[in-house]
This record gives sequence, structure tokens and C-alpha cells, in this order.
Amino acid sequence: MATLNKIMLIGRLTDNPEPPRVLPNSGSTVVKFRFAVGRSKKNPQTGQWENDPNPLYIDCEVFSRADNLRLTDLVSQYCTKGSQIYIEGRLQLDQWNDKDNPTQKRSKHKIVVESIQLLDSRNNGGDAGGGGGRPNQQYGGGGGGRPAQQNNDDQDMGGPPEGDFPF
Repeated sequence: MATLNKIMLIGRLTDNPEPPRVLPNSGSTVVKFRFAVGRSKKNPQTGQWENDPNPLYIDCEVFSRADNLRLTDLVSQYCTKGSQIYIEGRLQLDQWNDKDNPTQKRSKHKIVVESIQLLDSRNNGGDAGGGGGRPNQQYGGGGGGRPAQQNNDDQDMGGPPEGDFPF
């Protein structure tokens, strides 16, 4: 039986990424960030884009491995709160015992990011991030060696409108 665990999303960071952490057992680096994804649509009466009132907030992790050594550096240096990015990765389920009630199990899904594409077109003049730097560049090993395809027709793809989002 074949299986597939692949996710592709466009959204914005809800806060600055956490500082990189070196994992003691493997020596690889991890950077965690939170990501917001909404479904925007065009109002047929007004022709204006309307944001989803209930966006999804998703925890993401990026690991440095042999195939994406610079990916954690990219997230740390160029992604800041509000940065719009395209990510590819896989879903992972985290499970743990509740702190207050150790007999109760808790769980949540997160995304392990394998590839990132910066979508912001702004460049904030060299400050540490700004969400820009090198727009529309894909980094990481998730693309299978082929560049990400871009479709600028937001109406057909249900993609986000240009401009700022409330999240």
C-alpha cells in the first residue's frame, strides 16, 4: 500500500522564529516558528479580497540536515513576523503527557519543513530579516531538484491577495 505525507502551504509567520537550537543527540540545528494560513476569496459583488476570519495557526520546525544545511539559517535571518512564505514539508504528530494531569495524553500536529520559498518582494535595507532579502527563491531539498512552480492567478488558485493580512 502506497502512502504520501506531503503538505504545501502559503501563509505568514505570526511571530519571529525562535533562535536556532542545537539538538544534543544528533548535533543538528532546529528552528521553530508559527505559521498562519487562511483562505482568502474575492467578493463577487465588490471585487475586493476578503480574509478568512478563522485562519489556521500551525507550528513548524526546520532542521539542518545534509540536504538542507542552510535552511535553518535562512529562516533565522530572513523570516520575521509577517513574512509571507511558501513551505513544503510533512505532517508529524507530537504526543506528550499533560503537565497538570500526567495520566492525560496531549497531542498536536506540526509541519516538519523541508523546503521554503520567500514570497515577500520588499527588502528592508539589510536589517536582520525583514521577510525579504531574496524574494521568490526556493531553498531546501523538498522540491526534488526542480524549482517551485508559481501561478500568479490568485482567482484560480484561491491564493492570498496582495497586501497586508490581519494575522
